[in-house]
Order: sequence, then C-alpha cells, then structure tokens
Amino acid sequence: MTCNCGSDKSFESCCGPYIAGRATPETAQALMRSRYSAYARQEIDYIISTLVAKERGSLDRDEVSKWSKESDWRGLEILSTEAGGPTDEHGQVEFVARYVLGGNLQEHHELASFEKSGGKWFFADGKIIGPEPIRREEPKVGRNDPCPCDSGKKYKKCCGSP
Repeated sequence: MTCNCGSDKSFESCCGPYIAGRATPETAQALMRSRYSAYARQEIDYIISTLVAKERGSLDRDEVSKWSKESDWRGLEILSTEAGGPTDEHGQVEFVARYVLGGNLQEHHELASFEKSGGKWFFADGKIIGPEPIRREEPKVGRNDPCPCDSGKKYKKCCGSP
C-alpha cells in the first residue's frame, strides 16, 4: 500500500517505521510527512508525541481524534522546505493538506515550524496561509457622499438606495 504522505513509497518503507516508533525522522519534512500519515491513519499518540513538549498540554486530544476520523484524507503537497535537515536545529515546511470533511473538499495550507530537541524533530507551530484579502482600489463611498454616477444626488438617495 502506498504511503499516505504522497512519497510513492510503501507505507512500511516510508512513514510506517516512524509512526510505529521503530525509526526517527531525520528531517523536518520527513516528520511533516509522517504527521500527515498519522492524521490519515488516526494515529493520535504519534501526533501528540511529535509535538513540542510545551504545547502538548494545550492539545485537545478528542478534537484532534474527531477531525482525524471524520476526514477523508486526499493528499499532501509539500510546497517548500527551509532548513530542517539532519544537522539543523530549526526548519520550516510549507504544505497543503487536502481532505474531505462533511462532503466538502478542504485545503489546509500552512507554514509549519519544527524544532530539534534531544536529536529528534518536533512540530513547534504552524501559521495558516489563506488567500490574499480583497483590497478596494477606489475610496469607499459614504452614504452622504455624492454618488459616483455623477447624478448630483447623495449616494444613499441614488445608487446606494435599496
């Protein structure tokens, strides 16, 4: 069976040994991939054990478990990796995780930060990346401003009326 993380390797030769505790990911990206596979396989203990120690107490195990079980995991796309190699102490991985929840396809786009402690990589924090906000190019027209259609009326009595 192909690994959930999208590596095109078998689960047993990719993320399986990490999740089972038989091996330790050497890079932040390998940890990221194994955590995705753990979500897809409802391996909540692994998700918790690979979180930095200071954050474990604030993790809601029941919510993580519920999200993991109710989602149909569709794939992981690694967009970029900064540092996070075998000799680094910190790293970042930008990724998109796709899943279906409640019949809707979701895309979780995140810039994840990782830290190494005691020779092992841990997930430290993540910043959700969303679409760019829509910015108005022209100034906002107030209710009492002249209507932009040049009618000579106030906006509220012209184009702004319901």
